[in-house]
Amino acid sequence: MTLRDFELQIPLGRITGLRNDGDGARVIALHGWLDNAASFVPLAPHLSGTHLVAPDLPGHGGSSHLAPGAEYTSGVAVNAVLDIADALGWQTFSLLGHSMGAGIASLVAASVPERVQRLVVIEALGGLAETVERTADRWREAIAAARALPGKKLRVFSDLTTPVRARMQANQLSEPAARLLVERGVREVEGGYVWSSDQRLTLPTPQRLSEPQLARLVAGIACPTTVVYADPPQAYFPEPLRTQRAQLLPDGRLHVIAGTHHLHMEDPMAVADVIGDFLRG
Repeated sequence: MTLRDFELQIPLGRITGLRNDGDGARVIALHGWLDNAASFVPLAPHLSGTHLVAPDLPGHGGSSHLAPGAEYTSGVAVNAVLDIADALGWQTFSLLGHSMGAGIASLVAASVPERVQRLVVIEALGGLAETVERTADRWREAIAAARALPGKKLRVFSDLTTPVRARMQANQLSEPAARLLVERGVREVEGGYVWSSDQRLTLPTPQRLSEPQLARLVAGIACPTTVVYADPPQAYFPEPLRTQRAQLLPDGRLHVIAGTHHLHMEDPMAVADVIGDFLRG
């Protein structure tokens, strides 16, 4: 299950990523926010019997950034995933997502149920909600951040020690896991390295769905679905919310595994034991 680099073109530009040469169940693996395809390097060797394709989502890794003036939205992400599937020639496929990628995978499954055969989501289901009361505040924060972004310069790191340490601290990652993400998530410049991800990805989105809207979307996921959560829960996806979301699935199964947010990188065998047979059908 060795992963190799690949590149393809979709309407918004170049998509890079990692894939194996398997001939099993077709699986598109979607990484988390500010991560990249290397998120699935530790897990891939344990998913025999799958044809795994892990793209760098737009604005991440080596993939194209959106055009100037464009915004990263859920709709853009869903269409990018479908464009990737079309470029692969896959009419039907399964989805494996972590964190932000799990939220995107949820939306794809709800949007095109005829194309998604199975769904595995790790550490998210449906996405993050916002309350009606926060609407004006969210718009003010998002617009202020967007207007200030053009004046910000990328920090140049003389070596990878600092960004690796930053990822370890921010995401409770071990050094090997953090290094995998960093090495694929930077580019060389004069004097060292900068993050390759689009700075616009750090902006707060002005608009999020409400909890009732997300509940309806989750309830609209028709395919068999496996949900994997880490224990203890993350602050932004607490109990009982995350379990309540999982209970909305028409054909769902829930597994809780001791670990941190990136448990698929830190304990890939435990995650593979839960999802491997499921993805193979």
